[in-house]
Amino acid sequence: MEEKYFLRMEHIVKRYPGVLALNDVSLDFQQGEIHALVGENGAGKSTLVKIISGAISPTSGSILIEGKRNEYMTPSLAQKYGIAIIYQEFNLVSSLSVAENLFLGNFLGNGFIVDRKAMNQKAAEIFQEMQVSIDPEEKVGNLTTAYMQLVEIAKAMVKDVRFLIMDEPTAPLTTSEVEILFSIIERLRKKGVTIIYISHRLNEIFQLADRVTVMRDGNWISTRSIQDTNREIMIAEMVGRKVTETYPERHAQLGEKVLEVEGLSGNGVKDISFDVRAGEVLGLAGLVGAGRTETVRMLFGADPIKSGRILLHGKELHLRSPKDAVAHKIALVPEDRKLQGVVLGMSIQDNITLPIIKRLSKGIVISRKQEEQVIESQIKNLKIKTPSKEQFVKNLSGGNQQKVVLAKWLASGAEVLIFDEPTRGIDVGAKQEIYRLINSLAESGIAIIVVSSEMEEIMGMADRILVLCEGEMTGEISKEEF
Repeated sequence: MEEKYFLRMEHIVKRYPGVLALNDVSLDFQQGEIHALVGENGAGKSTLVKIISGAISPTSGSILIEGKRNEYMTPSLAQKYGIAIIYQEFNLVSSLSVAENLFLGNFLGNGFIVDRKAMNQKAAEIFQEMQVSIDPEEKVGNLTTAYMQLVEIAKAMVKDVRFLIMDEPTAPLTTSEVEILFSIIERLRKKGVTIIYISHRLNEIFQLADRVTVMRDGNWISTRSIQDTNREIMIAEMVGRKVTETYPERHAQLGEKVLEVEGLSGNGVKDISFDVRAGEVLGLAGLVGAGRTETVRMLFGADPIKSGRILLHGKELHLRSPKDAVAHKIALVPEDRKLQGVVLGMSIQDNITLPIIKRLSKGIVISRKQEEQVIESQIKNLKIKTPSKEQFVKNLSGGNQQKVVLAKWLASGAEVLIFDEPTRGIDVGAKQEIYRLINSLAESGIAIIVVSSEMEEIMGMADRILVLCEGEMTGEISKEEF
């Protein structure tokens, strides 16, 4: 007997100019199941869920919801069916309060008067149910990335959700916050909510999912019960080959001290001191709120320093802005690539050459030959998947957007390269590419600092680990010790 499905996709095709994003995909989602969706960046996962949520329309094919056929969805129709989506990149208004974001488009009130007290009270009840402490009156722009993610989850809970899509929901969360999220998901499942769960963390898939669908290059590859698959099968289907090595072996020789930090204070951290050598990968570990991102933002000139010194090759720097840091060949690959790493409305080539326009120019004329050489080499070396260098960055997958950020800084000739959560929301194949890239950069003599919330990752990549807690450095661990 066929299982009762809530939603079924039949022969879905989505074409963009020069790109076949989805190729004849047929798939169903059963009532009250947790259905994992996995695949490399560019596999078609995001396109698939955007079609379900009505954000985009398919080129052909149809969607059946409880037996009713729809040629395409719209956001209003999706909301009518109880479909909600939590995107990997947040959809929040930073200038509004948490409660205002939760009820955006559906404010509580009477006529023209918004009942802020009622919204704050309802928001507080939702956060209490989620077992998290968030002030409903706090402006969203003041929250950390992890708390923004929890607000996104709360937004879905405000509505009468029946079908919830979660795209990399645990990427910015700590272990305790992940446990809270999993308990929320379990409660929703018991209420009969169907959940699509997208994650590159395969251990989560095996912990949560009832079934898992693998996609590759816009094609459906398989759908299996979670009991009928394993990690090796899943990865092989995702990447089209067998992957055995997680963290590539390192052969970099450590050189002289490139960057020294003495008594750095400000931006929520105090008295941070460390150094990083040429060819070294230095890890910064700690929970969300420990001060890791705050520290590296000061090193990049993005936030002011209250006291302390930063020295490059023994000479003190006075960094008043990121422009100063770039001039001294210090680069930052930020945690939020869409807001701080790339210009989404610009092409790949314009993003890559943005920091080096002066170097490529004679007077006011850009040398197109030099520009072409730089762009082509970076696209080739980083294996950026794109039909052309003129493609807008906003049309790329998350992993390829991250590669564009890297390409920009590699083209600039950075001597100190800071990675803040470099593999957040990136698939297993792309992760390995980035790990290998970090290794090759270290072997070329670049001093590297890596911030990561994944302890296995930071232990697999770093030569040394600095541990931060509540804005202070609480320990330093060598490779041999960890």
